[in-house]
Amino acid sequence: MNTLPLIEAGAGRRATMLDPLQLLVLAGAGFLAGAVNGVAGGGSLISFPALMAMGYSPIAANVTSALATLPGYVGGLVGYRDELPAVRPQVPRLSVVSACGAVCGAAILLAAPPEQFESIVPFLVLVSVVALALQKSLARRVGGDRAAGGGHALLAGQFVVAMYGGYFAAGLGVMMLAVLGTFLADDLHRLNALKSALSLVVGLISALCFSVFGPVEWIPVAVMSLTGLAGGRSGVVLARRVPPHVLRWLIVGFGLILSVALFVR
Repeated sequence: MNTLPLIEAGAGRRATMLDPLQLLVLAGAGFLAGAVNGVAGGGSLISFPALMAMGYSPIAANVTSALATLPGYVGGLVGYRDELPAVRPQVPRLSVVSACGAVCGAAILLAAPPEQFESIVPFLVLVSVVALALQKSLARRVGGDRAAGGGHALLAGQFVVAMYGGYFAAGLGVMMLAVLGTFLADDLHRLNALKSALSLVVGLISALCFSVFGPVEWIPVAVMSLTGLAGGRSGVVLARRVPPHVLRWLIVGFGLILSVALFVR
């Protein structure tokens, strides 16, 4: 696997020290990303643009965001510990599928030319947002599969989403929640618990690959990880008090704004 172009793409900022204001911005972005991941997914749609706004290349921002949001998934999973027993039967098979998909996605990212990733980023963000917006419509179209527990369609969908997550960190939770909500008949809180567990699997596999081969910016990772862990727990508390459809459309709106900004940059 030739990772030299990818490493060179993020090398420019690797040794740069961050001033207190930049550290504060990263801390805030990490907390918000963790909170959003704990609510309904899409936290990387905050951490990824925050890193790009600070001058990191799209690929460096992507792999750094993937590692930085990992503790937020842990915080969200802890917050949904009461819902986990209800979805635990789904976890083993979906975890295996998720791990395989994440490896494929990370390998594609690391092997492909950096300019290819940069050109496709706006489309990836837009796809993740549209998927969340159309989640209920998609669920109605596959009602039979939902009643049967998803079947092979769920496994195939989860593999594609995990591959997406290994390739592009931003929007993983949004895409995964859309797929789970489409093929499983369950309430949003239990789906969020399952999403948190599977996102953690994808995040761990991706983090391992990126730590070895990717241009990770470790100072932002350290700052955003600590605040993201607290944000993940806070997000679950918020999710229990705010109507799910309100949270969903807030994330959709933010994602659309981000997508437009990436198209015109």
